[in-house]
Amino acid sequence: FPSVCLCPQLSGQMVDLFEACQQQSSDLARKEMCRTQLQQDIQLGRLYLTGSSMNGLGCRSSDADLCLVLKGNKRQDPIHVLSVLQRLFKTLSYIERTQLIRAKVPILRFREKGSDLEFDLNVNNTVGIRNTFLLRSYAYADLRIRPMILVVKKWARHNQINDASKGTLSSYTLVLMVLHYLQTLKEPVLPSLQRDYPECFNPLMDIDIVPEGPKHIPSYFSRNQSSLGELLLGFLKYYATYFRWDKQVISIREARALPKSNSQEWRNKFICVEEPFERNNVARAVHEKIKFEAIKAQFVESSRILQQRKDLNSILPVRTIINKESSRR
Repeated sequence: FPSVCLCPQLSGQMVDLFEACQQQSSDLARKEMCRTQLQQDIQLGRLYLTGSSMNGLGCRSSDADLCLVLKGNKRQDPIHVLSVLQRLFKTLSYIERTQLIRAKVPILRFREKGSDLEFDLNVNNTVGIRNTFLLRSYAYADLRIRPMILVVKKWARHNQINDASKGTLSSYTLVLMVLHYLQTLKEPVLPSLQRDYPECFNPLMDIDIVPEGPKHIPSYFSRNQSSLGELLLGFLKYYATYFRWDKQVISIREARALPKSNSQEWRNKFICVEEPFERNNVARAVHEKIKFEAIKAQFVESSRILQQRKDLNSILPVRTIINKESSRR
Protein backbone atom coordinates (compact mmCIF):
# COMPACT_ATOMS: atom_id res chain seq x y z
CA PHE A 1 0.00 0.00 0.00
CA PRO A 2 1.19 3.53 -0.75
CA SER A 3 2.56 5.15 2.38
CA VAL A 4 1.29 8.56 1.27
CA CYS A 5 -2.39 9.09 1.90
CA LEU A 6 -4.29 9.19 -1.38
CA CYS A 7 -7.19 11.68 -1.51
CA PRO A 8 -5.98 13.75 1.48
CA GLN A 9 -8.52 16.52 0.78
CA LEU A 10 -11.44 14.08 0.60
CA SER A 11 -10.31 12.23 3.74
CA GLY A 12 -9.97 15.53 5.61
CA GLN A 13 -13.47 16.61 4.58
CA MET A 14 -14.85 13.27 5.82
CA VAL A 15 -13.17 13.73 9.21
CA ASP A 16 -14.47 17.32 9.46
CA LEU A 17 -18.03 16.23 8.65
CA PHE A 18 -17.80 13.39 11.16
CA GLU A 19 -16.43 15.55 13.96
CA ALA A 20 -19.12 18.21 13.45
CA CYS A 21 -22.02 15.75 13.26
CA GLN A 22 -21.20 12.83 15.55
CA GLN A 23 -23.38 12.42 18.62
CA GLN A 24 -21.86 14.15 21.65
CA SER A 25 -21.81 12.67 25.14
CA SER A 26 -24.19 15.48 26.18
CA ASP A 27 -26.67 14.31 23.50
CA LEU A 28 -26.53 10.74 24.81
CA ALA A 29 -26.87 11.97 28.41
CA ARG A 30 -30.14 13.74 27.50
CA LYS A 31 -31.52 10.60 25.90
CA GLU A 32 -30.44 8.51 28.87
CA MET A 33 -32.04 10.98 31.29
CA CYS A 34 -35.32 10.71 29.44
CA ARG A 35 -35.07 6.90 29.37
CA THR A 36 -34.46 6.81 33.14
CA GLN A 37 -37.46 9.05 33.74
CA LEU A 38 -39.68 6.90 31.49
CA GLN A 39 -38.43 3.73 33.15
CA GLN A 40 -39.75 5.05 36.47
CA ASP A 41 -43.14 5.83 34.93
CA ILE A 42 -43.49 2.59 32.92
CA GLN A 43 -43.75 -0.40 35.22
CA LEU A 44 -44.46 -2.95 32.46
CA GLY A 45 -40.88 -4.00 31.80
CA ARG A 46 -37.36 -2.89 31.08
CA LEU A 47 -36.51 0.00 28.72
CA TYR A 48 -33.41 -0.15 26.55
CA LEU A 49 -31.91 2.62 24.43
CA THR A 50 -31.08 1.01 21.08
CA GLY A 51 -30.12 1.99 17.54
CA SER A 52 -27.70 4.70 16.46
CA SER A 53 -27.80 6.53 19.81
CA MET A 54 -26.15 3.49 21.38
CA ASN A 55 -24.14 1.83 18.62
CA GLY A 56 -21.64 4.65 18.12
CA LEU A 57 -23.03 5.53 14.69
CA GLY A 58 -25.38 8.36 15.69
CA CYS A 59 -25.43 12.03 14.71
CA ARG A 60 -26.33 14.94 16.97
CA SER A 61 -29.66 15.07 15.15
CA SER A 62 -30.41 11.31 15.43
CA ASP A 63 -33.66 10.43 17.12
CA ALA A 64 -33.58 7.95 19.99
CA ASP A 65 -34.85 4.38 19.70
CA LEU A 66 -36.29 2.63 22.73
CA CYS A 67 -37.20 -1.01 23.17
CA LEU A 68 -39.58 -2.02 25.96
CA VAL A 69 -38.95 -5.63 26.98
CA LEU A 70 -42.10 -6.74 28.80
CA LYS A 71 -41.99 -8.65 32.07
CA GLY A 72 -43.15 -12.27 31.97
CA ASN A 73 -43.16 -14.32 28.79
CA LYS A 74 -46.73 -14.42 27.59
CA ARG A 75 -47.18 -13.07 24.06
CA GLN A 76 -48.70 -9.59 24.07
CA ASP A 77 -50.03 -7.59 21.15
CA PRO A 78 -47.57 -4.71 20.64
CA ILE A 79 -50.31 -2.40 19.33
CA HIS A 80 -52.34 -2.98 22.51
CA VAL A 81 -49.32 -2.30 24.76
CA LEU A 82 -48.44 0.84 22.80
CA SER A 83 -52.03 2.15 23.04
CA VAL A 84 -51.90 1.70 26.82
CA LEU A 85 -48.58 3.60 26.84
CA GLN A 86 -50.03 6.31 24.62
CA ARG A 87 -52.75 6.97 27.21
CA LEU A 88 -50.14 7.00 29.99
CA PHE A 89 -47.86 9.38 28.04
CA LYS A 90 -50.64 11.96 27.71
CA THR A 91 -50.49 12.32 31.50
CA LEU A 92 -46.70 12.84 31.60
CA SER A 93 -45.55 16.46 31.79
CA TYR A 94 -42.25 15.87 29.96
CA ILE A 95 -43.66 14.11 26.88
CA GLU A 96 -45.57 15.63 23.95
CA ARG A 97 -46.86 14.74 20.46
CA THR A 98 -47.36 11.01 20.89
CA GLN A 99 -48.38 9.12 17.76
CA LEU A 100 -48.89 5.41 17.22
CA ILE A 101 -47.38 4.13 13.97
CA ARG A 102 -48.65 0.76 12.76
CA ALA A 103 -45.61 -0.49 10.83
CA LYS A 104 -44.21 -4.04 10.56
CA VAL A 105 -42.60 -3.23 13.91
CA PRO A 106 -45.20 -0.88 15.42
CA ILE A 107 -43.83 2.13 17.29
CA LEU A 108 -44.98 4.91 19.56
CA ARG A 109 -43.32 8.14 18.42
CA PHE A 110 -43.08 11.10 20.81
CA ARG A 111 -41.00 14.11 21.78
CA GLU A 112 -39.41 15.36 24.92
CA LYS A 113 -41.40 18.50 25.76
CA GLY A 114 -39.83 21.77 24.66
CA SER A 115 -37.01 20.15 22.68
CA ASP A 116 -36.53 18.59 19.26
CA LEU A 117 -35.53 15.25 20.75
CA GLU A 118 -37.69 12.57 19.16
CA PHE A 119 -38.16 9.00 20.39
CA ASP A 120 -39.41 5.84 18.69
CA LEU A 121 -40.49 3.16 21.16
CA ASN A 122 -41.15 -0.48 20.19
CA VAL A 123 -42.28 -3.46 22.26
CA ASN A 124 -40.24 -6.68 22.51
CA ASN A 125 -38.28 -6.16 19.29
CA THR A 126 -35.28 -7.67 21.06
CA VAL A 127 -33.30 -8.30 17.86
CA GLY A 128 -32.86 -4.50 17.87
CA ILE A 129 -30.95 -4.79 21.15
CA ARG A 130 -28.75 -7.60 19.78
CA ASN A 131 -27.87 -5.78 16.58
CA THR A 132 -27.20 -2.53 18.48
CA PHE A 133 -24.33 -4.21 20.31
CA LEU A 134 -23.09 -6.10 17.24
CA LEU A 135 -22.92 -2.84 15.25
CA ARG A 136 -21.30 -1.11 18.20
CA SER A 137 -18.52 -3.70 18.12
CA TYR A 138 -17.99 -3.07 14.41
CA ALA A 139 -18.15 0.70 14.88
CA TYR A 140 -15.23 0.64 17.32
CA ALA A 141 -13.20 -2.13 15.63
CA ASP A 142 -11.30 0.36 13.44
CA LEU A 143 -11.03 4.17 13.61
CA ARG A 144 -12.24 4.54 10.02
CA ILE A 145 -15.62 2.87 10.52
CA ARG A 146 -17.57 5.64 12.27
CA PRO A 147 -16.55 8.53 9.95
CA MET A 148 -17.13 6.32 6.90
CA ILE A 149 -20.65 5.32 7.96
CA LEU A 150 -21.67 8.82 9.01
CA VAL A 151 -20.60 10.25 5.64
CA VAL A 152 -22.42 7.49 3.73
CA LYS A 153 -25.61 8.14 5.74
CA LYS A 154 -25.42 11.90 5.07
CA TRP A 155 -24.76 11.24 1.38
CA ALA A 156 -27.73 8.87 1.12
CA ARG A 157 -30.01 11.22 3.05
CA HIS A 158 -29.02 14.19 0.87
CA ASN A 159 -29.67 12.16 -2.28
CA GLN A 160 -33.03 10.91 -1.00
CA ILE A 161 -32.21 7.21 -0.90
CA ASN A 162 -32.21 6.88 2.94
CA ASP A 163 -35.89 6.55 3.88
CA ALA A 164 -37.45 3.11 4.25
CA SER A 165 -40.90 4.68 4.72
CA LYS A 166 -40.57 6.01 1.16
CA GLY A 167 -39.34 2.74 -0.33
CA THR A 168 -35.59 3.39 -0.19
CA LEU A 169 -32.80 2.25 2.18
CA SER A 170 -33.08 2.33 5.97
CA SER A 171 -30.02 3.58 7.87
CA TYR A 172 -29.59 0.04 9.20
CA THR A 173 -29.44 -1.35 5.63
CA LEU A 174 -26.86 1.30 4.66
CA VAL A 175 -24.69 0.44 7.66
CA LEU A 176 -24.73 -3.26 6.71
CA MET A 177 -23.83 -2.33 3.11
CA VAL A 178 -20.79 -0.35 4.31
CA LEU A 179 -19.67 -3.15 6.65
CA HIS A 180 -20.08 -5.72 3.86
CA TYR A 181 -17.85 -3.68 1.55
CA LEU A 182 -15.19 -3.35 4.28
CA GLN A 183 -15.30 -7.10 5.01
CA THR A 184 -14.90 -8.16 1.39
CA LEU A 185 -11.89 -6.10 0.28
CA LYS A 186 -8.84 -8.06 -0.85
CA GLU A 187 -7.24 -6.86 2.39
CA PRO A 188 -10.31 -6.65 4.67
CA VAL A 189 -10.78 -3.71 7.03
CA LEU A 190 -13.12 -5.86 9.18
CA PRO A 191 -13.62 -9.57 9.99
CA SER A 192 -16.96 -11.24 10.70
CA LEU A 193 -17.28 -10.73 14.45
CA GLN A 194 -20.12 -13.27 14.66
CA ARG A 195 -17.89 -15.90 13.06
CA ASP A 196 -14.80 -15.05 15.13
CA TYR A 197 -16.59 -14.54 18.49
CA PRO A 198 -19.77 -16.64 18.33
CA GLU A 199 -20.05 -16.75 22.13
CA CYS A 200 -20.29 -12.93 22.31
CA PHE A 201 -23.14 -12.77 19.77
CA ASN A 202 -25.09 -15.94 20.43
CA PRO A 203 -28.62 -15.17 19.16
CA LEU A 204 -30.05 -17.14 22.11
CA MET A 205 -28.12 -15.18 24.73
CA ASP A 206 -30.33 -13.79 27.49
CA ILE A 207 -31.19 -10.19 26.57
CA ASP A 208 -30.00 -8.81 29.94
CA ILE A 209 -26.40 -9.84 29.25
CA VAL A 210 -26.31 -8.86 25.54
CA PRO A 211 -24.67 -5.48 26.42
CA GLU A 212 -21.87 -7.39 28.21
CA GLY A 213 -21.03 -9.63 25.22
CA PRO A 214 -18.86 -7.24 23.17
CA LYS A 215 -16.76 -6.22 26.17
CA HIS A 216 -14.69 -9.39 25.75
CA ILE A 217 -13.64 -8.75 22.15
CA PRO A 218 -10.00 -7.83 21.60
CA SER A 219 -9.48 -4.91 19.20
CA TYR A 220 -9.04 -5.86 15.57
CA PHE A 221 -5.93 -4.93 13.63
CA SER A 222 -6.36 -4.60 9.87
CA ARG A 223 -3.42 -4.60 7.47
CA ASN A 224 -5.49 -2.47 5.09
CA GLN A 225 -3.97 1.03 5.18
CA SER A 226 -6.42 2.76 2.81
CA SER A 227 -7.42 6.31 3.69
CA LEU A 228 -11.04 7.31 4.35
CA GLY A 229 -11.25 8.97 0.94
CA GLU A 230 -10.07 5.82 -0.85
CA LEU A 231 -12.56 3.71 1.09
CA LEU A 232 -15.47 6.03 0.20
CA LEU A 233 -14.49 5.95 -3.47
CA GLY A 234 -14.18 2.17 -3.29
CA PHE A 235 -17.56 1.80 -1.58
CA LEU A 236 -19.40 3.82 -4.24
CA LYS A 237 -17.57 1.99 -7.03
CA TYR A 238 -18.28 -1.44 -5.49
CA TYR A 239 -22.05 -0.90 -5.58
CA ALA A 240 -21.93 1.03 -8.87
CA THR A 241 -20.04 -1.66 -10.78
CA TYR A 242 -19.09 -4.88 -8.97
CA PHE A 243 -21.98 -5.90 -6.77
CA ARG A 244 -24.58 -8.11 -8.49
CA TRP A 245 -27.91 -6.88 -7.09
CA ASP A 246 -29.87 -9.59 -8.91
CA LYS A 247 -27.67 -12.51 -7.85
CA GLN A 248 -26.21 -11.72 -4.43
CA VAL A 249 -27.30 -11.44 -0.81
CA ILE A 250 -25.22 -9.24 1.51
CA SER A 251 -24.26 -11.13 4.67
CA ILE A 252 -22.08 -9.50 7.33
CA ARG A 253 -22.62 -12.66 9.38
CA GLU A 254 -20.55 -14.60 6.87
CA ALA A 255 -18.48 -11.61 5.66
CA ARG A 256 -19.32 -12.38 2.03
CA ALA A 257 -22.00 -12.09 -0.61
CA LEU A 258 -24.15 -15.23 -0.59
CA PRO A 259 -25.75 -16.53 -3.77
CA LYS A 260 -29.43 -15.58 -3.91
CA SER A 261 -31.60 -18.65 -3.29
CA ASN A 262 -35.15 -19.07 -4.51
CA SER A 263 -36.61 -18.91 -1.01
CA GLN A 264 -39.53 -16.66 -0.14
CA GLU A 265 -37.18 -14.27 1.67
CA TRP A 266 -35.03 -13.41 -1.40
CA ARG A 267 -37.23 -14.25 -4.41
CA ASN A 268 -38.32 -11.22 -6.47
CA LYS A 269 -36.58 -8.78 -4.11
CA PHE A 270 -34.58 -5.94 -5.65
CA ILE A 271 -32.06 -5.62 -2.81
CA CYS A 272 -31.11 -8.45 -0.46
CA VAL A 273 -29.38 -7.64 2.82
CA GLU A 274 -29.45 -10.29 5.53
CA GLU A 275 -30.31 -9.34 9.11
CA PRO A 276 -27.33 -10.84 10.99
CA PHE A 277 -29.43 -12.51 13.72
CA GLU A 278 -32.86 -13.23 12.23
CA ARG A 279 -31.51 -13.73 8.69
CA ASN A 280 -34.47 -11.99 7.04
CA ASN A 281 -34.23 -9.20 4.45
CA VAL A 282 -33.68 -5.76 6.03
CA ALA A 283 -33.94 -4.10 2.59
CA ARG A 284 -37.50 -5.34 2.01
CA ALA A 285 -38.77 -1.72 1.93
CA VAL A 286 -37.30 -1.37 -1.57
CA HIS A 287 -40.16 -3.03 -3.45
CA GLU A 288 -40.65 -0.70 -6.43
CA LYS A 289 -38.47 -0.99 -9.50
CA ILE A 290 -38.36 2.79 -9.95
CA LYS A 291 -36.93 3.32 -6.45
CA PHE A 292 -34.42 0.50 -6.94
CA GLU A 293 -33.26 2.05 -10.22
CA ALA A 294 -32.90 5.45 -8.51
CA ILE A 295 -30.72 3.92 -5.78
CA LYS A 296 -28.45 2.19 -8.31
CA ALA A 297 -28.26 5.33 -10.46
CA GLN A 298 -27.19 7.37 -7.43
CA PHE A 299 -24.27 5.02 -6.73
CA VAL A 300 -23.20 5.21 -10.37
CA GLU A 301 -23.51 8.99 -10.58
CA SER A 302 -21.81 9.78 -7.26
CA SER A 303 -19.05 7.28 -7.97
CA ARG A 304 -18.35 8.92 -11.34
CA ILE A 305 -18.36 12.48 -9.97
CA LEU A 306 -16.28 11.75 -6.87
CA GLN A 307 -13.74 9.76 -8.91
CA GLN A 308 -13.24 12.87 -11.08
CA ARG A 309 -13.35 15.61 -8.45
CA LYS A 310 -12.13 13.93 -5.25
CA ASP A 311 -14.01 16.65 -3.35
CA LEU A 312 -16.80 15.66 -0.96
CA ASN A 313 -18.72 18.83 -1.88
CA SER A 314 -19.25 17.42 -5.36
CA ILE A 315 -21.71 14.84 -3.96
CA LEU A 316 -22.80 16.48 -0.67
CA PRO A 317 -23.23 20.09 0.55
CA VAL A 318 -20.76 19.70 3.43
CA ARG A 319 -21.02 23.21 4.95
CA THR A 320 -24.84 23.22 4.84
CA ILE A 321 -25.02 19.85 6.59
CA ILE A 322 -22.51 20.92 9.26
CA ASN A 323 -24.42 24.16 9.89
CA LYS A 324 -27.75 22.35 10.07
CA GLU A 325 -26.34 19.81 12.50
CA SER A 326 -24.73 22.29 14.85
CA SER A 327 -27.91 24.39 15.07
CA ARG A 328 -29.96 21.34 15.96
CA ARG A 329 -29.35 21.09 19.71
